[in-house]
Order: sequence, then C-alpha cells, then structure tokens
Amino acid sequence: MQHILIIGAGKSSTALINYLLDHASEEHWQITIAEKDLELANAKIKGHSQAKAVPFDVFDDDLLFSLVEEHDLVISMLPASLHIHVARKCAELKKHFLTASYLTKEIEALNGQFENAGKIMIMEMGLDPGIDHMSAMKVLNELRDKGCELTGFETFTGGLVAEESVGDNPWKYKFTWNPRNVVLAGQGTCKFIQEGKYKYIPYHKLFRRTEAIYIPDYGYFEGYANRDSLAYLDVYNLRGIKTLYRGTLRRPGYCAAWDVFVQLGATDDTYQMENVSNMTHRQFINSFLSYNPKDSVELKLAHYLNLDLDNGIMFKMKWLGMFDDEPVGLNQGTPAQILEHILKKKWSLNPNDKDMIVMWHKFNFIDNGTPREIQSSMVTLGDDNLNTAMSKTVGLPLAISAKLILQGKINLTGVQVPIRKEIYEPVLEELINTGLIFNEREVAPTFY
Repeated sequence: MQHILIIGAGKSSTALINYLLDHASEEHWQITIAEKDLELANAKIKGHSQAKAVPFDVFDDDLLFSLVEEHDLVISMLPASLHIHVARKCAELKKHFLTASYLTKEIEALNGQFENAGKIMIMEMGLDPGIDHMSAMKVLNELRDKGCELTGFETFTGGLVAEESVGDNPWKYKFTWNPRNVVLAGQGTCKFIQEGKYKYIPYHKLFRRTEAIYIPDYGYFEGYANRDSLAYLDVYNLRGIKTLYRGTLRRPGYCAAWDVFVQLGATDDTYQMENVSNMTHRQFINSFLSYNPKDSVELKLAHYLNLDLDNGIMFKMKWLGMFDDEPVGLNQGTPAQILEHILKKKWSLNPNDKDMIVMWHKFNFIDNGTPREIQSSMVTLGDDNLNTAMSKTVGLPLAISAKLILQGKINLTGVQVPIRKEIYEPVLEELINTGLIFNEREVAPTFY
C-alpha cells in the first residue's frame, strides 16, 4: 500500500482528490487529506474506504513531521508562501513532493537534498504554470527536432465564466480563482520582446495595451501582458527568439473597464483607508475623485476619465453597484481589499454557474526558409461551481504526475518544473483522456 498526503482541500483540490480516489483501489493507495476545515475535507472524501481526513496546522512542526513521515508522496495545495515549510520536511524525510505554485529560490535550493534522497519535487504542475509549460514545450521541441528556427512564441491563459453562465453580466467575468490575485494583477512593469526589441509596459498603461485573439468556435478574446515574459527565455531555451510574450485572457471590453480602477488608484494595496466601517460603495469611488459638491459621483468619474455618461464602461460600473449607497461591509482595508470585497458581491460563482479555462499558444518559425505559424488552443468548461474547470486544470496535472511517480514511470530526481519530456509527454497523454485537449492549426504568419 502506497500512502499519499494532500495538504489543503480548497476549491482547486476537488478534481485532484476525485482523481486519486477514483484510482485508489486499483493502485493500492491510502489517501490522507490534511485540512484545517475537517468538514470540508470529509465532504471531498465522500466516505471512501481508502481515504481519511485529519486536522492540520502547517506551523505545528511536530504534526507536519509525523504526517510527512507516514506518507510516500506529498501534494501541497497550501498558499504559495507556505510550501517551503512542507518542502523542507519532504527533503529531510526523503519524500516526493508536488505543488502547482511557482518555483522559488528557497525551494530550488533544496535540489541537492532531493537528488541525494533519490526523490523528485515538481513545482509549477498546475494550469498556469503547468499545462502551459507542458503544451508549449511539446510543440517547441517538436519544431526544434525538425530543424526549424523559432522566431516567435506567444501564450495566453484566462480563467473566465462560461458563456452560458454570463447572464446579464456586462463584464462577462466572475472570480474563478483567488480574487486578490485578480485585483492585484499586472502591478509592476511588464517586460517582453517584440520583433527583437525589448518592450516595457508600466502598470498605469497595461490595460490600454491589449491584443485581440481568436479561438476557433469560441470567438474573440482580449489579452493583456503578464509581468515578466523575459523570465521564460531560459526556462523554454528561447535565447535569440525575436518575439516572446505571455499574457492573460479576458473577454472584449473587460480591460478598458478595469482600467478605471487602475487610474483611480482603487487597486492600490500599500495603505489603509480611513473610516471604512462607515463607507459605502459610492463613497469608496468618490474618495478618489476631486471635491465638487454640485456634481454627482458619476459625472465626476466620467469627467476625470474623459468618458461619456452613457458609455458602456459607465454601465459596467453601475452594474457592479459601484455608485450604490450600500455599505462596503468591512471595518478596515486597503483600496485593493475594499475593491475585492465589493466585487465579490457580484463576481462570485452561483451554485449552477460554470467556469471556463482558455489557453492559447502561437508559434512562429522558419521551416526550410519559409515563415510558418501554428496556433494551439485548449478550452474546457466546469460542471458547476464545485467541479470547476479551474479545479480540473490545476488538480489533474498534479494527480496524474503523482500516479506516474508512484508507478515508477517518472524517474527523475531533484527539483523540477514540467519542461522535460520525461514529465510532460506522459502527463499530456493522459490529460487528453480527461478531455483537456489542445487543437492545433496552421495559419498565415503574423507580421508586425
């Protein structure tokens, strides 16, 4: 009997837990869910005979030691900053370790310990990062093997609400992952390469610089740049490439409207606002506008951002309730925290809502002197607000790689991300069986 420890049973854990439970009998696994909320963990287990839930506190060193010691493989679904505590215990006790979060310098420093123990630690084994790495490296390496010269690579991912669940929502958006990350998205300076030129977009211009992207059968989306595309020059072995751009997908019109919050300063997370306990939505918006007792908040906002009062952006603000006299409902908070709290009232998934994951890659290359372009896309829908597309795309790569490691089909050691064929080929092959399929098509090359 092999023992798997899953730490955390939140929203992104659903598909992971379901997959492992479905395979537990045939693979002879015993699964433990370590979770602060035992009721939540037991609900995910559904009485399975080869699974149990135990209380957990990542800062209880003795408890963490004993749990890791009792298991062969550990999967952490904790917040990213807490993985290091688990990683150190896995290195010390010589256990395999998996997460969906970004690799950090602290965790990378454990490489030697995992190698010496003959164990593997795979970071970035989720959606983005994760499936994006694997699906991109598959095509990039195929093109390299054919002797093609890579000239451009662009990749975009979006967690969205499915069209059938949009309803009257003019943003066509709801929170499908950590709302705080959505509110703070893009802060800093974005860096990328376009036609051999290094380009930079400061945060206050980010949502005004978008790219239209067409996904067959799903129509047009708009993409804005992620913070640092240049970090992937070495990750994907793309030094010398002329164009490298990573971004996030939204539906058309979202970015121009979100830019209102950016220009106001409503996404700032660096200071606490005053008198929050008595603040309404309307007062929150008004606090960023000039004082004028004769003009309405709507008029001042429109004037400040040079918008018409009947502009679609103003309608989106009204639909969110930003001009309502409804109390915010917090006692304290930064602008970003207050905005997040207001948005949750309208942007939380309802029980029957379905979310949607869209991923798109563009590969430009020279083949025997001829410029060519391949576009690859994946779209998957959730079943409801529990069995979400986000849960599938984050959890299934973790679950599949765990199975492959325990079956002895992935024999690498040390700290890894899924950019090696030994990892991405078998994982992508099984993801196809779960319905996560990339469709590739060749199109006329894009020129800038």
